[in-house]
Amino acid sequence: MSGAVPSLPTRGDAVLANLRLIDGITPDVQEGLAIVVRDGRIAEIVPQADAGPDATDLGGAYVMPGLINMHTHFSLSLPGPGGDEVSALEPHELALHMADGARRTLLSGVTTVRCVAEKGGADFALRRAIEAGHVPGPRIFTAGRALCCTGGHGHDADDTVECDGADAFARGVRSQVKTGADLIKLMISGGIAGEHEQITTPQLTRDEMAAAISTAHAWGRKVTAHAGPAAIIAEAIELGLDCVEHGYELTPEVAAVMAARGVALVPTLVVTRAGAFFDDLGVPPWMQERSLGAGPRHLASYRYALEAGVDVLLGSDMPPFWDFEGTSAVVRELEHMQAGGLAASGVVHAATAAPARWLDADDRVGVLAPGRFADLIAMPADPSADIAALRGIDLVMKGGVVVRDDAGRTGARR
Repeated sequence: MSGAVPSLPTRGDAVLANLRLIDGITPDVQEGLAIVVRDGRIAEIVPQADAGPDATDLGGAYVMPGLINMHTHFSLSLPGPGGDEVSALEPHELALHMADGARRTLLSGVTTVRCVAEKGGADFALRRAIEAGHVPGPRIFTAGRALCCTGGHGHDADDTVECDGADAFARGVRSQVKTGADLIKLMISGGIAGEHEQITTPQLTRDEMAAAISTAHAWGRKVTAHAGPAAIIAEAIELGLDCVEHGYELTPEVAAVMAARGVALVPTLVVTRAGAFFDDLGVPPWMQERSLGAGPRHLASYRYALEAGVDVLLGSDMPPFWDFEGTSAVVRELEHMQAGGLAASGVVHAATAAPARWLDADDRVGVLAPGRFADLIAMPADPSADIAALRGIDLVMKGGVVVRDDAGRTGARR
């Protein structure tokens, strides 16, 4: 027996009716409309009366764009036995591990991710496999391997490249662009997971940051940075940084500069509230204490960002699909964002249209409008009124193909 192995469908057709639409553009929930999907993209949004007899009745469900998670690691390996198991995987095993994580991420309602440090280039292979339909998973934008200094944050894993000096950081940027990176990630300070560092430890010199950022921008790539202390963040912003990950110790003054310069924040609030997750992985006491101890200051930083008008974006850092505190890690992160002071409608924006705009992909994802991919989720309650409604996600569609339908309502052609 010979012939090509059939791939999973990557594009589909459908007409979805009897829904309440949160399109990512109009702040109000819209009713009386139907979504027409052809060849994986939204062809038109029409009045309910024009949906036709073959339309799929969603039973009044709330429909919104699929979630965009801007801080993911499919090859995450934290200190402890759980992380050690991932670090010990052979390349083929790692690829399968990451593919399973991608599948579970998509099923959780995350239809697009931004990877911000993955091991050994496996993320590029995973992206190709998803695009070809060999494995299910979200759309991937990736930084490839992050750049750190010798001994810097993340140096002990294959998801970073150690560089020292301006020339080395420029070469590091080019090495990831060469491999196919959509953006560049820098480790400019210490963090929670480094045993021999502190969150407040500056790790890159001004010349190193300047070289990396200017080189990335010359190649048309934005730069994000793992960063904790306000002073090092302020210096990186002055040099052109585009986004801050975590921002554990922002000040009102630095948050104001971020807002003025259009620098986004991916707060990852859940990582300083993740005791149960750390227990699952056997994370050692020193890291748990550092993480949970940083929680109050982390939340204050987030609130400074909101008060200043910084563009905040969804990012879980934890595996998005992880069963955590009665829901998934990505939904728990969104709940923390709402509890920290962002209105539910703003949280929806931070999980959809705002990340798409940062990725320069809002012509493809992040909103439900003609010409965009039919990447969407549905649920019985209104997430723009209370983000906890996402705990009830029961439908996930990517590219017009239904990948999860708990209620058995759809009849999308595949």
